[in-house]
Amino acid sequence: MLEGKRSSENPLLIPDPGSAWEAEATFNPSPVVCGKKVHLLYRAVGKAAAGGGEISSIGVASGTDGIHFKDRRQFIAPQYPWEQLGCEDPRVTEFEGHFYIFYTAVESFSAEGIRVGVAVSDDLASVKEKHLVTPFNAKAMALFPQRVNGKIAAILTVNTDRPPARIALAFFDRIEDIWSPAYWSDWYAHLDEHVVPIDVNEKDQIEVGSAPILTEKGWLIFYSYIYNYFSPPAIFGIQALLLDPADPKKIVGEVKRPFLVPEEEYEQYGRVPRIVFPSGALQRKSNIYLYYGAADTTACLAIFKLKDILEELVFVAGRQLMRFEGNPIIAPISERAWEAKATFNPGAVCEGGKIHLLYRAMSDDNTSVFGYAASLDGVHFTERSPGPAYVPRIAAEQKLVPGGNSGCEDPRLTKCGDRVYMCYTAYNGKDLPRVAFTSISSADLVAKKWNWAPPVLISPPGFDDKDAALFPRKIGGRYFFLHRMGGTDIWIDSTDSLDFDGETKFLGGKVLMRPRDTAWDSRRIGISAPPIETPHGWLLLYHGISKRTSHYSIRAALLDLNDPTNVLYRTEDSILDPKMPYEKDGLVSNVVFPCGAVVMRGELFVYYGGGDKVSAVATIALKDLLAGLLHEARFHRK
Repeated sequence: MLEGKRSSENPLLIPDPGSAWEAEATFNPSPVVCGKKVHLLYRAVGKAAAGGGEISSIGVASGTDGIHFKDRRQFIAPQYPWEQLGCEDPRVTEFEGHFYIFYTAVESFSAEGIRVGVAVSDDLASVKEKHLVTPFNAKAMALFPQRVNGKIAAILTVNTDRPPARIALAFFDRIEDIWSPAYWSDWYAHLDEHVVPIDVNEKDQIEVGSAPILTEKGWLIFYSYIYNYFSPPAIFGIQALLLDPADPKKIVGEVKRPFLVPEEEYEQYGRVPRIVFPSGALQRKSNIYLYYGAADTTACLAIFKLKDILEELVFVAGRQLMRFEGNPIIAPISERAWEAKATFNPGAVCEGGKIHLLYRAMSDDNTSVFGYAASLDGVHFTERSPGPAYVPRIAAEQKLVPGGNSGCEDPRLTKCGDRVYMCYTAYNGKDLPRVAFTSISSADLVAKKWNWAPPVLISPPGFDDKDAALFPRKIGGRYFFLHRMGGTDIWIDSTDSLDFDGETKFLGGKVLMRPRDTAWDSRRIGISAPPIETPHGWLLLYHGISKRTSHYSIRAALLDLNDPTNVLYRTEDSILDPKMPYEKDGLVSNVVFPCGAVVMRGELFVYYGGGDKVSAVATIALKDLLAGLLHEARFHRK
């Protein structure tokens, strides 16, 4: 996790009981530099009037170091009907000689009455003019400090009170367009064209935090990500984005986890407990000063090294798998009954100058077999067998429930010596799934002579076990296997020989990795492709599913080369999430499920099932993935 240091002076601002307009709260601060001073605008909540409720206004304080502020005064107060119930949560930007302070204007406590207003000032001594900006429900708007491709640019949060909330961009030719109803009417009618593509779970909420800061790597933006917002208890976190400097709708770096959550007493307790809410940021030499509201009561500060933020964002982005534009690479063929319904979850091996895939093929009666395809370049699979390369052969694979799932599922291929070994899931639709094991000579695989060794069950009866693979060589004189016994954890076991009898010798071992109580791999995990040997450790790709959603994602881990029971590091962020239509929609929605990976010419090719219906491929330079893993291992000091 990205680490910052909370200011020892926190809270920077606390309510002043002797000042009626800010007696209850002083929070959600937004900074701006004017001359030699740092001005901090903030939301102030005053004492409730007799027979009325609390009213928010916007205060301003000043200082020279960005930490100590004085000379507090009320700066923006309700004046017009469209803001009669409060002016909240300012975000200020100096732009072309003027200060633009966007804030939440509350006319009523319905969604339609909560919109964005703006105050314009030449000197932060007085307000020159005020305008209602959005005619629709919105909050958290901020202006970019300079033009983008010649346009005035802003970022805002739309439909905050009519979820799902969306963070979006707006571009203007003239300043006056910012408060033009005609502009916003057309803009809102085409909202999808303006949205920044941030992944948000339906149970969560997002909101713009700081005004954008231009860095050497792109536009840096902090934002609020509120987990379980619609199914409390909510977890308030602060996350970050890096947007392309020329095309801010493009995300070039993203940390998909909170790096600041409520921990300190002043964040845990207040008018609304357990809140950290980002509202502004400044670059001060080599540091980023991130200002936030704590417990909706006080104004606080956390300080980060800019290089640390950029390294984290860039390494996360550089570790993402890149999808082949021609995906899916294998799709069902309706004329072939055995693969008419689905062709997915391919295992892979490189042999004889080709990449060979065995993929799970499903018929309309839900019987799974394995089809075969081959490619010279790893992405164009022009060679495909007309019939199955592997079919159910033992009782554990025979259909016992008419129409139900059965057969051979999810192959993982490992080249070891002169043979290719295959672990797969054997399922008859009635008993618990078990791991089956077989092999074929490399020569027969290349020749497409399907002389498979008789399959044998290598997981014990009475246990749900799948997602198994053999390591590609002996380690310390023993063969190692990974598998998922019990349905939630990745297990590891070793054996002195591969002579399984199906009756007395079964996989067991111990847990290697468990799900983590994080956003995306908290429900269960399982391996993806067999481990790949690198100079830095065994590279293991694995899938994870969250307790909060059925969304599958892919992460990576490094295991010790000489002792693979030792996990050196596992990534916080995913390297592949379901985003494309062939991943989000299928027999099962929101699924990316690799079973195979190979390295060819320094590139890692990852073969995966999309939506439990088609096969696809994504790639990354192996050195880049390893650099990201090693960086995070050092950065997080595991």
